[in-house]
Amino acid sequence: MRYCRLEVGGTPRWGRVDDALVTLLDGAPWSGGKPVGGAVPLANARLLPPCEPTKIVCIGLNYRAHAAEMGKEIPAEPLLFLKAPSALLPPGGTVLLPPSSQRVEHEGELALVIGRTTHRVRAERALEYVFGFTCADDVTARDIQRREKVYARAKGFDTFCPVGPWLETEVADPQQLELELRVNGELRQRGSTSDMIFPVAEVVAFISEIMTLFPGDLVSTGTPPGVGALEDGDRVEVTIAGIGTLEHTVRRPQD
Repeated sequence: MRYCRLEVGGTPRWGRVDDALVTLLDGAPWSGGKPVGGAVPLANARLLPPCEPTKIVCIGLNYRAHAAEMGKEIPAEPLLFLKAPSALLPPGGTVLLPPSSQRVEHEGELALVIGRTTHRVRAERALEYVFGFTCADDVTARDIQRREKVYARAKGFDTFCPVGPWLETEVADPQQLELELRVNGELRQRGSTSDMIFPVAEVVAFISEIMTLFPGDLVSTGTPPGVGALEDGDRVEVTIAGIGTLEHTVRRPQD
């Protein structure tokens, strides 16, 4: 099943994606939201980020091939960092290149949204707490990241977390998903979640030992190799087989 958030008459709503239609719900699907009558053509829907997280937790260096391309050792434990909810960008939105960075890069990722309060769960049960999966782009000011020891600034700019287009709840094995990222139609990243150093279940369990995850919280699980620069006017597509395609554009605002 696929669920999305969309704007209807200026109001955020939840919906269930039924082929070419979005059936409106009376609340978040993980809290039992039910159809309330009415539907919107998917082609005309103004989609919003498919979650309203209290926090966005991201994992760095979680693909072996990406660690190699960055010249980094394989981490012994998941490397965590946070993005503020203000970094969220809806499908079709525009990443704004900050004036303080001259090297902003894309990082296509598998992301997940939590469906139940999650605190100190074991890895073997962690997927029971995941509501659904989506696509994300962990946009990064690489020049700032290289200068600073922490990631908060380099990865925390407004618009630096495009996510969507919806949540897919029926994923048989999150470790067998193919991911691609294209910029202006050119293939930049291709990888499989089977290359993850720390599988999704281990990531959720690890985070939950540190901080409680609440329904709607977003976890982005790392990027495969092929990260590269974004420029003014670029159009980005992140595609994960069986989930969908997230699109966004890039712009450098004029002073």
